[in-house]
Amino acid sequence: MGESTAKRIGSVPYLNAAPLTCGIEAETEFLPPSHLAKRLRAGELAAGLVSLTEVLLNNLYDILDGAAVASDGAVKSVFVAHKKPLDQVEVIHCDTASLSSLNLLKVILAKRGLSPRLETFGDYGRAAELDAVLLIGNPGLEFLRSPHEHKIFDLGRAWRDDTGLPFVYAVWAIRRDQRPPGLGQALLQAKQDGLAKLGEIIATHPEFDAELRAAYLREHIRFDLGDREKQGIARFVADLRTVLGETIYEPSYIAGF
Repeated sequence: MGESTAKRIGSVPYLNAAPLTCGIEAETEFLPPSHLAKRLRAGELAAGLVSLTEVLLNNLYDILDGAAVASDGAVKSVFVAHKKPLDQVEVIHCDTASLSSLNLLKVILAKRGLSPRLETFGDYGRAAELDAVLLIGNPGLEFLRSPHEHKIFDLGRAWRDDTGLPFVYAVWAIRRDQRPPGLGQALLQAKQDGLAKLGEIIATHPEFDAELRAAYLREHIRFDLGDREKQGIARFVADLRTVLGETIYEPSYIAGF
């Protein structure tokens, strides 16, 4: 990539994104998920590692084939922490940082015939006081490391149990009206370099401790976007149409460019 793509890429400042931005950190803006999505939607960025739902609800993007943040079973960092049995929970307080995770929760609850009220919250320091809370990303990992009285309902495991498929949380969304030459190949190369240097990332990344980083990045998070992941996306699209009752766009995939 050259100057034409400098700061035209956006990602999130989370541990699970680190292997996908290996070597291109200087050319990447690291933004909170909701801010990143707004910047990408406004055309201020050419590509962003955003919630899958951002792509499905806005007909602006193609998905870069081959790279994603996904899980094939328990994801560890997307879960409902609950004190009562889930079928007795009346309100779930939801971190809305990832729309994919919030909509995944809606789909999973619907499959179980559950309809608690979903309320937004943003004060992570109060999470342990709440009867039921959806937590995502680094705040979720921090919650698991802290004292709490909750049971953990992992949404990645629930999705796999329901469908037998992986779940894709985030993808490289490329704006169709902005395709700087070499951008797609650079993003795929960053993933390849990140996986090759995964041991180094685990050893040196400042967040959490090395044992947690190793378990999370080696056992829970997957970075591929292949046939099974696309099957998972197709299933999620079908479920979302049923649950949300609104327009869900078919994803389109592009190879590196």
